[in-house]
Amino acid sequence: MSSQSELIAKKARAAGNILKTASGENRSQLLYKIHDSLKANADVIKSANKLDLENAVKTNLSSALLKRLDLFKGDKFDVMLQGIIDVANLDDPVGVVKMARELDEGLTLYQVTSPVGVLLVIFESRPEVIANITALSIKSGNAAILKGGKESVHTFREMSKIVTETIIKYQDTTGIPDGSIQLIETRDDVANLLDQVDYIDLVVPRGSNALVKNIMNSTRIPVLGHADGICSIYVDEEANMNEAKRITLDAKTNYPAGCNAMETLLINPKLKNWYEVLINLNQVGKVTLHVTKDVKIEYLKVLKDLNLQESLESMVVDIDEEKEFDQEYLSLDAAVKFVNSTEEAIKHINTHSSKHTDAIITENEEKANMFLKGIDSASVYWNASTRFADGFRYGFGAEVGIATSKIHARGPVGLDGLVIYQYILKGHGQVASDYIGAGGQKAFIHKNLDIKNIKL
Repeated sequence: MSSQSELIAKKARAAGNILKTASGENRSQLLYKIHDSLKANADVIKSANKLDLENAVKTNLSSALLKRLDLFKGDKFDVMLQGIIDVANLDDPVGVVKMARELDEGLTLYQVTSPVGVLLVIFESRPEVIANITALSIKSGNAAILKGGKESVHTFREMSKIVTETIIKYQDTTGIPDGSIQLIETRDDVANLLDQVDYIDLVVPRGSNALVKNIMNSTRIPVLGHADGICSIYVDEEANMNEAKRITLDAKTNYPAGCNAMETLLINPKLKNWYEVLINLNQVGKVTLHVTKDVKIEYLKVLKDLNLQESLESMVVDIDEEKEFDQEYLSLDAAVKFVNSTEEAIKHINTHSSKHTDAIITENEEKANMFLKGIDSASVYWNASTRFADGFRYGFGAEVGIATSKIHARGPVGLDGLVIYQYILKGHGQVASDYIGAGGQKAFIHKNLDIKNIKL
């Protein structure tokens, strides 16, 4: 007898097999309907989110997770809705011809994009992920099973109900069946689904280091994700000071709980007035700096000379180098270290980075290119804030997650990361035994064709 989890996985597989045959237009039309339904029920969703926030405060949820949980802080809800429309308006990623090769006259091979299949997406705190993943999955022709964190359960239930009801309501007109998006609540469901290697093609965990590592160690299904967001910025001796102050402040304080926030700041002490970058983080950003011994000595000396020691000294603390260069603060804290060259910065980052996003601030193009080539991370920037590492900002509409591994997708994973490819061969009765290598004498042409106007 099949378990509940197996039934869920089988239903997703069956739905995915139909979903991938739906037209791109119908997939987009469903997303417009889901957008409208979520927008129309904003008050209901807000009430559920308020209840989750109240419960989170009672259970002493961390401030970082509280920020992620609040769906109506600032313009987050509106951005979520706009993300659905943005995804709907993107080009259809399914059925794109990537290669066409004439093997012989009348025998043509095509490499064509196709959905991954069934996704299992597990996330914590951030309820907007439901809308993001729903949009990306449907647009890319993938069925998805979503599991939200217990701290967002009320928001999760309301949004899931709206999404499911909308899919069912319009399945006759869109051809997209119930089961294309399924939502589960319990850890037991997750544990059992991680065993469904015959039906689930890809697991995407979004959340804490502990969550991601636990998922990676608990399944034979391929996992796409990142365990940490240890992002570093190197301020070179030839940096523009105004840019350095603006970029580091934004990278640390715009959203400290984000995985793309700066956690480590590397400064070349040969930069004139290097301390202005730290003062700006202290004074404007209210950032506590966890500094190495040499940075502390030099910085406190400067603060004393500028009569700032009394007001800022409490925001300068000793760093534990054994662990703090390898951790996320997810708060108004940053690790600070002196490095004397671009090469030294690259070495430090490649040693301690989580391979998420790292940046250099310099006016020297040669050093910048050395950094861009030398850093082994999914995203590498020159004179820009690490906060740009985001599917919405990259123009992907939204993202299913950030991937720091080196499988088929890396960095913010949008639609392109949710399709793979298959080979389609069209012939006219040819058989392998006619050709060299299979017993015959006929040679292959292997002529590449222009794919610009090819549609299958």
